[in-house]
Amino acid sequence: MPHRNPPDPGGPLRRITSTSLIIAFALVMTASVLGVMAWKALEAKATALASGSAEIQNLAHSLSEHASHTIQAVDIAMSGMVDLLKYRDALPERFNNYLAETAKTLPQLRGIGVTDAEGNWRYSSFPETPRHNVSDRNYFPYHRDTPDKALRISEVLQSRLDDRSSMIVVSKRITRLDGSFGGVVAAAIDKDYFIGFYRTFQLGPDGGISLIRNDGTLLMRWPLSDKSTDLSRTDLFSKHLKLSSVGYYKIISPFDGIAKYFGYEETPHYPMVVTVAMSEDWLLSEWWKALRTDTIVAGVLLCMILMLAALLALQFRFRSKTERALREREAHYRLLANNIADIIILIDARSLLRYVSRSAEPVLGLRPKDLLGKSCFELVHPDDRESVQSATARINGVDSVSTVVFRHYRGDGTLAWVESKFKLASETSDPARTEFLCVIRDVTERKRMEDELTQLNRRLTQLAATDGLTGLTNRRTFDGFLRREYEICEEISVLLFDIDNFKGYNDSYGHQAGDRCLQAVAKAIGDATASTSGLSARYGGEEFAVVLPNTAEDTALKVAESIRLTIRALGIPNTASSRGYITISAGVAARTRSTLDEAALVGEADTALYEAKRLGRNRSVVYSSLDLQYIDSESIQHDAEFAPGERAQ
Repeated sequence: MPHRNPPDPGGPLRRITSTSLIIAFALVMTASVLGVMAWKALEAKATALASGSAEIQNLAHSLSEHASHTIQAVDIAMSGMVDLLKYRDALPERFNNYLAETAKTLPQLRGIGVTDAEGNWRYSSFPETPRHNVSDRNYFPYHRDTPDKALRISEVLQSRLDDRSSMIVVSKRITRLDGSFGGVVAAAIDKDYFIGFYRTFQLGPDGGISLIRNDGTLLMRWPLSDKSTDLSRTDLFSKHLKLSSVGYYKIISPFDGIAKYFGYEETPHYPMVVTVAMSEDWLLSEWWKALRTDTIVAGVLLCMILMLAALLALQFRFRSKTERALREREAHYRLLANNIADIIILIDARSLLRYVSRSAEPVLGLRPKDLLGKSCFELVHPDDRESVQSATARINGVDSVSTVVFRHYRGDGTLAWVESKFKLASETSDPARTEFLCVIRDVTERKRMEDELTQLNRRLTQLAATDGLTGLTNRRTFDGFLRREYEICEEISVLLFDIDNFKGYNDSYGHQAGDRCLQAVAKAIGDATASTSGLSARYGGEEFAVVLPNTAEDTALKVAESIRLTIRALGIPNTASSRGYITISAGVAARTRSTLDEAALVGEADTALYEAKRLGRNRSVVYSSLDLQYIDSESIQHDAEFAPGERAQ
């Protein structure tokens, strides 16, 4: 009777689960794409509006400065004329030429002139002095009745010389020496000067720029509008300008009734306000274009998600067939041991687990049935996967065994160190049918003990090389470093430092304060060589040393001076010192042709240090600058005065 495979009772359930997963995947991905698109659209809109806000406010500021400078240039010219005419009348021909040159110099001026106390023109920049009277203009009675020197900016006026043109008149009162009214200096600024400048800005079809007097009188607007020129009742003047001279908000334009984003700024020095408005559609025009592009991209992504869902359905069907095949072959591996402490696994040529012994659960907390069909590298730490692959590659025959130690994930997510022995399960000429037998043993405890021993040895090595109080390297490490560097460097410098009056400091403040002082000085010296190839060390007691490979004498002196000044800047009080603070002395020596060895180099630095002490401390001395014959005679006296090994304080 032919053998038949038993039916799989879980097959329909797995198919239902797979279908649900695919549907859930498609829904989640679709929701993610739509959510990201909505989020990006909102963020991009907010960014566009923020950028528009900055652009509007910056433009309002620039135009405010432009309007102020335009008026200021005229104001300066008129102030000189007022001061001149205050004292005496000018010759008409000369003064008219002066006015004509002024109008020619200032491009914003259409013309400039001077009236007498009755409003008749006395001087003018025009070729012919106008004959009409200006006493009916608002600015004339204002100056006549208001004895101040302020500049007045008029409303928009029609020119009496050319009825088709509009202008703004800026004027100043002429006050004679006796205080009486002597007339008006008036300059006409052509409205087209501002309009020509404003039309150069790209504000969109509904944007606009306005120049308004601070009483709400509209001086000019681009684009031109026939609406009311009195804006004193708008929110700008009734509310916003009272709160701040600079602002930004959303309005319904009084000129065309369109919702716009609106920025304003008062001009410095003069009673004017510049406003800039842009419609929301214009500010968001690029955002709308990007949104259309994003919509197309989102549509493409949704189509790809549907295709991927279909591909996943095929993959699940293929996986179902694979699992069925695995169940058919499972009986072939039942002969392998299931109850030993080591884990036995069988891996096929695709690195998939074909069999896992029951010992995987008590050792690693992983159920064998959950591992079957998975890649053997899924639970291997990513940093160890290459070494595991190399171990299998080293197998060159049935009798060949390859051992590797690596990190393996347990069922609870923690890591275990395991030792694995790989060998071929059977010899075959078909690479696609190659199978590996692997025996895994938990060596976590052994690895922990090895790591603890390594850390202990490293710590002992560090302690042997470091001064316990200051954290700098000790004398032994310093000597070894200097010996090595002296052999390989043509240029090398040694710096020796000694804390001045340190014995008195210890006697005055105590040994704990002395330890803190040593630590502060050591930190300053260590920081100076932290980013170099040099080495800082505690040489002994209150002495410190620095080795600077590949460093000439002048550079080493700069380093010594930098350290000395840094320690002086710490401001550590020392009543035992005449200076009142902790200072150091430094001796600097660089290798020369006459230097015998590294010990001699240290001796030269020590000699220089002694000279720094002798000269009054708190200084750096270079060995090459010493008078050696004089130093030798001084050292005899020094040795007589101080006990051996005691540094002069």
